[in-house]
Amino acid sequence: MKYLLLTLSLLIGNNSLSQTITGRVIDKNSKTAIPYATIKTGDYSGVISNDDGYFTIQHEEDDKIIIISCMGYATNNISISEIKKASNIIALSEALNQLDEVYLINKAPNADSIIAKVKRNIPKNYDYELNKYQVFRRNSDYVDFKNLEFEIEKASHVKKKNIEQANSDLKALSKKICESDMTHFTDFKGELYSFNLDSSKLTVNKATKLIDYKNDFSIEDVQTKATQIILTYLDTTKTYKVKTGFFKVEDSLSLKDENFEKEEKNEFNIPNLNNVTRNMLRKAQYYNNSFLSDILDSDLYEYAFEEMTTNNDELTYIINFEPRKGKAKYTGKIFVSDSAYAVTRIDYNFYKNRHGGKLNLKLLLGVKYIANVSEGTLLFEKNKNNIYHLKYLKQTEGSYFYVNRDLKFIENGWAKNKIGFSFKIEGDNRSKKELLFTENSKLNLNDFASIKQDSIVPYKVLNRFEDAIWKDDETLEPLQEMKAFGVGE
Repeated sequence: MKYLLLTLSLLIGNNSLSQTITGRVIDKNSKTAIPYATIKTGDYSGVISNDDGYFTIQHEEDDKIIIISCMGYATNNISISEIKKASNIIALSEALNQLDEVYLINKAPNADSIIAKVKRNIPKNYDYELNKYQVFRRNSDYVDFKNLEFEIEKASHVKKKNIEQANSDLKALSKKICESDMTHFTDFKGELYSFNLDSSKLTVNKATKLIDYKNDFSIEDVQTKATQIILTYLDTTKTYKVKTGFFKVEDSLSLKDENFEKEEKNEFNIPNLNNVTRNMLRKAQYYNNSFLSDILDSDLYEYAFEEMTTNNDELTYIINFEPRKGKAKYTGKIFVSDSAYAVTRIDYNFYKNRHGGKLNLKLLLGVKYIANVSEGTLLFEKNKNNIYHLKYLKQTEGSYFYVNRDLKFIENGWAKNKIGFSFKIEGDNRSKKELLFTENSKLNLNDFASIKQDSIVPYKVLNRFEDAIWKDDETLEPLQEMKAFGVGE
């Protein structure tokens, strides 16, 4: 009995020690939300506020002091009890302009000189070898189909009424897809062990996928669902040649192929998660032809000093950049600390009509694609050794797609029955990837070698937002669109 009482007391005690609080950071004057404010809960831990200014942290005692800072605002050291007294609202004041106190000059700092100093100080300010990160990653994916047309044009062995029924089913599918809200969210939290720029290991502690499978329509899934309607009228004991225009895409398609019946497993491939996460981290690192190295290349970009502000009570230069040459694609702002000449933040997006990958074979193959959205924010934080690490990365990428194809199913055998099918798909997709590092520390070679990376990790499928899933973890506070997912259905 005494052991039972001891166990219960420990459980009650642990629950009382660990609590969560959700707060909101706003501008003291305008009362508007402040995104990307850093909420520091320990020497090497903390989160940031989301686009609406919200954050959630764990705490043990109400007198715990957290440090809230953001570019252009005075740093606020505040206790949990003070946050509660203020109805969980933290108002930040704009930082006083300290430029006159430090610079007794009559001309603006030279932007090219600042960028040159940033490049010279890269080896001193950054360390990419043997680091351990507590990481949280969120993907938000959206698809907007603007035009969907499916039609069976001819079928040599299918009755007219069956063709009419199939086309009616295809029309209903198109209508459903166009009216659906095709959005889903993927979250995971774990540890990223970085050996160097090219090698890392990942362990995943928890993963979720918030998705409405009834309205989950990727481009591939749309084609699959339409094809399945057509396959209703094909002999599943036969195999088929599949042709599009002059091209044969399949010589012996079996309708009994296990791929048609294969169920998706609720698990992620960890090596793939590791590769994608490492590539996101590489976007915030300096090496030959990297994203950041290109942004700091004065042959590609030109720079202009905008103003000075403060960040963590430290003077910071704001430098605008835009392309100098045609192959440079981005414009935005670079924030540079005055003391270390380290980049502490970058905001970027495509410059005017610049774009990413592009394919236009609309006339020849009925295919067009253009990557027309690329924008993001990178935030860096300094540790006790004055080394800057990535704190948060957000990148949003989007594209326009168009597919207009004719497919012909030709039965293998003496009858050679045929079905001709046309489809047109047009729309836009967008993917927002966010990476938050809540802690970082150094590794040694033995630590890295001892880490075992699994091959798969199960994820929990959610069809509506559940606040309890992540309430005990330091993560990115969800936006309202995510919190409202599945509500009212």
